[in-house]
Amino acid sequence: MIFCVTTRVFHRHHRKVKLLFALADIVVTALAFEAAYQTRVRLPLEKLFYLDVPVKALLLGSAALLWTGIGYWMNVYERLDSAHPRVIVRSSLRQSLLGAIGMVLIEYSLRLDLSRSFTALFFAFSWLLLFLFRWKAGAAIGWVRREFGAPYYVLVTGIGERALELGRSLEQSHRYGIRLVGFLSDTAGPAPEKVTLERDYPVHDLAALPTLLERQVIDEVLFAVDHRRLAELEDVLLLCDEDGVRTRLAVDFFPHVNSELYLDHLGQTPLLTFAAAPHDEILLFFKRVIDVGVAGLSLVVLAPLLLLAGLLIRLTSPGPVIYRQVRCGLNGRRFVCYKFRSMIDNADALKDSLRGRSLRDVAFKLVNDPRRTAVGRFLRKFSIDEWPQLWNVVRGDMSLVGPRPAVPEEVDQYKRWQRRRLRMRPGLTCLWALEGRDGLDFETWMKKDMEYIDNWSLSLDWKILLRTIPRVVSGRGAH
Repeated sequence: MIFCVTTRVFHRHHRKVKLLFALADIVVTALAFEAAYQTRVRLPLEKLFYLDVPVKALLLGSAALLWTGIGYWMNVYERLDSAHPRVIVRSSLRQSLLGAIGMVLIEYSLRLDLSRSFTALFFAFSWLLLFLFRWKAGAAIGWVRREFGAPYYVLVTGIGERALELGRSLEQSHRYGIRLVGFLSDTAGPAPEKVTLERDYPVHDLAALPTLLERQVIDEVLFAVDHRRLAELEDVLLLCDEDGVRTRLAVDFFPHVNSELYLDHLGQTPLLTFAAAPHDEILLFFKRVIDVGVAGLSLVVLAPLLLLAGLLIRLTSPGPVIYRQVRCGLNGRRFVCYKFRSMIDNADALKDSLRGRSLRDVAFKLVNDPRRTAVGRFLRKFSIDEWPQLWNVVRGDMSLVGPRPAVPEEVDQYKRWQRRRLRMRPGLTCLWALEGRDGLDFETWMKKDMEYIDNWSLSLDWKILLRTIPRVVSGRGAH
C-alpha cells in the first residue's frame, strides 16, 4: 500500500476551497434573507412586518449557521465544480427546505412572530440564489484559485511504478491548484528524458536537485523510492530541510492495510502510529457528549412508555422484566447489556435445541422464534426491547451508533478481520440497520460494520440515527 498517494495528501487545499464556498453560502444566505425581508416589507399586505435590529441580527446569524451547517452535513461543498444541474437543483432545494424548517423551529423556540410569507420568500430566494451560484461554481472555482490560491509546485523523486502512480494522483489534484513539475531519477544507470502521463514531464538527475531548488519554484518534494534506499537519501533530505522545502515519503513497507498513519509523541519520543479505528479524541469526546445528552433525554421522555412496557411484560409472562446478558464492548471489554425480556423465562436453556434453525452460523437468529412471548413479538418488531440499552449508553458501555454488541461465544468464532469491529464502542444502531436489520447475512453485517468504522464521522452518526428512526417506527426488517 502506498500512503499519501491520493489527493487527500493535499486535503488542506481542498479544505481551503470548501471553506471559501461555505463563506460564499453565508453571503448568499444573507442576500436571500435581505431580499426576502425587503420584499415582505413592501408587500401591500394587511399585517405590517418589521424586525428590530437585534432580532434581525439574531435571525440572520442563525440562518447563516443553519445553511452552512446543513451544507457541510449534505457534503454539497465536495462537488460544487462537477455536479449536474439536476443535482444542484435537488441539493439546493433540500438545503433551503431544511434551513427554512430550522428557522421555523427557532421562531417557535424564541417565541417570535415571524411572517409566514417572509419565511416562504426566504426559502424561495435562498433556493434560487444557491442554484444560480452553484450553477456557475466551476468558473467561480477557477477565479478563487487565481485570486486566492497560488499554484503549489511538487517534484517527485523516483521513476518507478510507485512514483508514476503518485504522479497520476498529483495530476488528478490539478483542480486544487497542485502542479506536478517533473521527476528526479534515483537510479544509478541512464534515465529517460521524460515521463509521459496525461502529459510529458522532464526527468532530472538527483544531483540536479540543488540547482532546481535555486532556479525553479518548488514547494514540495515527494520521495517514492525503495525503502532500502532511504538511508542513502539522508543528504538529499537534509538539503531540502535546509532550503525550507517540505518533503514527504511515499512508503509501501507497512502492512497495516486498514490503518491511518500519523505521528504522535510520548514525551520527547516521536511515535509512528497506526490506527485501524477512529482515533480523534476531540471528535470521540463530542460523540460521547452527544450519546450522554441524547440517551439521558430519551430516558426521561420515554419513562412513561418504559414503565408501561415493563408492566405489560410482568402481567403477561412469568420472569424478570429486564433481561441481562454479558456482551463484548470496546476492545473486548465485557459488560452487562440490558433489554426488556421478550422471551419466556427459560429461553437460554432452549437455545441449543434450536440452533439448527438459526439463520446465521455465528450470530444466533431465528425467524418466528417460538420462545418469544406475545408482548415480546411486538417489542422486538419496533425495537422497544432495546430501549433499556439507553442506560448502557449513559454508563459508557455503548454508544447510540456503532457495531452491535456481540456475546462472547460469537466473538470466539470471529475471523481475524471481523475482530476489528470490537475497536469501536458498540451501538444501538449502525449501517446494517439501514440495509435490512435482521435480514442481513452475517458476512454482510460484518462488512457494513467495517464500512462504518472506516468512514466514521459525527455527521455519519446523525445520518444513521435519522434514517434508523423511520425504519424502527415502521417495523421493517425485524424478525
